[in-house]
Amino acid sequence: MKKRLKTVARFLAYRVKARHFRGHGIHSPFAFDLVTNVFEEKNPYYIYKEVEEARVRLLDSRETIFVNDFGTGRSRRRRVASIAAHSLKKRKYAQLLFRLVNAAKPVNIIELGTSLGITTAYLAAVNTATPCYSLEGCSQSLQIARRTLAVCGLNHVKLIEGNIDDTLPELLEKLDCVGFVFFDANHTKEATLNYFYQCLKKITQASVFVFDDIHHSKGMQEAWLEIKQQPQVRVSFDLFSLGIVYFNSELQKQDYFYRLRN
Repeated sequence: MKKRLKTVARFLAYRVKARHFRGHGIHSPFAFDLVTNVFEEKNPYYIYKEVEEARVRLLDSRETIFVNDFGTGRSRRRRVASIAAHSLKKRKYAQLLFRLVNAAKPVNIIELGTSLGITTAYLAAVNTATPCYSLEGCSQSLQIARRTLAVCGLNHVKLIEGNIDDTLPELLEKLDCVGFVFFDANHTKEATLNYFYQCLKKITQASVFVFDDIHHSKGMQEAWLEIKQQPQVRVSFDLFSLGIVYFNSELQKQDYFYRLRN
C-alpha cells in the first residue's frame, strides 16, 4: 500500500506539470511536429491488429514459465497470462514505440528487456530491413517471445539471451553507432544509468532513446533527471510511463511533459 501511495503521489506531481494538448504552446518546430504527427497520430497501421491479437493469446494462455529476473534477483514460476496482464506495456505506449521508430528511421534498433515480445514486435515491424536486437536474461521468456514474433511474421529480430550486463557491451562493441534504444530491463537507477552511459558513447545526431517506467521509483526518477540533464540530450519528453530523449545538437535544449491520449 505504501509503495502504491508513493506511485500515486509521483503521478499527481507529474500531472501538475503535464499538458494534454495538440501542440499548443510549443514553439519548437521539431517538438510541434513530433506531438502532432507522432504522439497524436491515429493511423491504424496493419501491424497493430496482428500484435494485439498476439497479446490476447498471451492473456488467454494457461502456460506457466520459470522467470529468472536478473534485475530483482528473484526467480519464480509465473503464469504467462499474469505477465501479459501486469508487465507488458499498454497498447497506447507500445503503439507509440512503433510510431517513434517510424518517424526516426533508425539505422538499428536495440531493446533491453524482451519479455514476451509484444514491444519487440512493435519496434521491429516498422522496417524488416532495419537490424533489430532484443536482449533478455530469461530463457523461457525468450521462448514465448520467439513465438510472438513468429506469428507476426517478424523473423529478422536477433534475440540475445543472457545477463544484459554482459550482452550489451558485447553488442555495442560490434556496432558503429546506435539508432533507437528502448531501455526496459533492470528498472533500478544504477542499471539504467549504466546502460545509458554505455549506449551514449555510440549516439549520432539522429539517435533516439526511450526509457520505460521513469517514475517507477525514487531511484528511477533520479536516473531520469540525470539523463535529461546530460549536455548531449537536447530535447526530452516525460510521458510518465515513458521518457524519450533526442540528441540533435541543432535543437534548443528543452524538457516537455506530455499526457498521451488513449
